[in-house]
Amino acid sequence: MRLTQIRDFLAVVECGSVRAAARKLGVAQPTVTKSVRSLEAELHVQLLGRNSRGIVPTPSGRAFFARARVAQSELRKAEEEAAQSRGASTGSVAFGAGPAGAALIVPEAVARFRQQFPRAHVRIVEGLTHLLLPSVRDETLDFVIGLRLFTELDPILRFRPLYRGELLVSARKGHPLRHARSLAELAAADWLTPSALGLPGGPVERLFVSAGLPPPRPVIQCDSYNTVVALLAKTDMLGVIRRRTLQEPFARDFLQEIPIADTMPSVTAGIFTRADTPLTRVAAAMAKAAIAVAREIARPA
Repeated sequence: MRLTQIRDFLAVVECGSVRAAARKLGVAQPTVTKSVRSLEAELHVQLLGRNSRGIVPTPSGRAFFARARVAQSELRKAEEEAAQSRGASTGSVAFGAGPAGAALIVPEAVARFRQQFPRAHVRIVEGLTHLLLPSVRDETLDFVIGLRLFTELDPILRFRPLYRGELLVSARKGHPLRHARSLAELAAADWLTPSALGLPGGPVERLFVSAGLPPPRPVIQCDSYNTVVALLAKTDMLGVIRRRTLQEPFARDFLQEIPIADTMPSVTAGIFTRADTPLTRVAAAMAKAAIAVAREIARPA
């Protein structure tokens, strides 16, 4: 089995066709076809099939794809580390961040990182933590900055907590329910829920259940940190946000806390990495910068 065979197979699966894979790799289409067929012959199994959407992996192909992508990622990291050991300042890092982390942590962390590695390639993916974690497992992403909302963690992953975020009920300034002091008074309101916090078993559900109330049915669930703030400021919806968010300039001028007496839950933010794979020097530097910024954010204002 040759590395080019693995490369060609991965490209076909990711691109969905031999033609697109050949174009991506800069080689002739027959070369890719021959390479994948020889790989199938060596493994004695069919890896690819065809349906109305194009070329897709067979069940055996999906299993091989998952392993092969991790292997390719490890080889890329080994190559980069060898270059860095020779004094090269290049390399790459790919990481994910939840909406809050993308807004509050990533800009300053990247600025600090680029002072050390100005020529490194950086790829940033924003999304909900539970949707990004599979990319850490298969090493498409080096790490993810996000919230840990579940007690169970995949054993292949490691979580390093950075800070706990206190949650509060927030609304636009002058909201008709601003004088409410119990969750029961707010239960019938329309709610805007950040998607991550509104997951089953998440903080919003726990908040209502602990108060003996049925969880609210959110009018809107939103994945965007900035959009949540803007919608709360422009409507009569209520939302659950981090206290730190209310202290940011773009939020404090438009939003206010509704200080209910019910005990509010908290969330823990941190970094998810693979437990069995060390970060490269470049990825570790990016993670170190993110950790430093997160700790500064966690300090009392």
